[in-house]
Amino acid sequence: MVQNVNNNQAINGIRGSELQKIQAGQRGVGFEQLLQERLQSKEQLQFSKHAKERIDQRGIEMTSTLMDDLNNAVEKAKQKGAKDVVIIGPKEVFIVNVPNNIVVTTLSGAEMKNNIFTKIDSAVIL
Repeated sequence: MVQNVNNNQAINGIRGSELQKIQAGQRGVGFEQLLQERLQSKEQLQFSKHAKERIDQRGIEMTSTLMDDLNNAVEKAKQKGAKDVVIIGPKEVFIVNVPNNIVVTTLSGAEMKNNIFTKIDSAVIL
């Protein structure tokens, strides 16, 4: 069974420390729970390194409400078949690659003016 876990590590996205717990037979978090948590995290919006840097540089406050709004916007865009979407909030803009569920970059409100967004197939207004 441990060999199967090793072979499926890449498929299931289990982190090394989680795999060690499973292999050691430690009680606590079970394999099923780890798998479910990992699958749920893939459904949540992720931020590229570039986007994280821009959020810090531009002083954009990422609240739980904003994250919920972004996740909902991306889900709606996904249902409509969008690939690359611009999500326009009251004070910020997010460029999201929908198939990969990744925020590529972000802009503050002041930077939105006189900007052209290319290679975008959809827009969502928050």
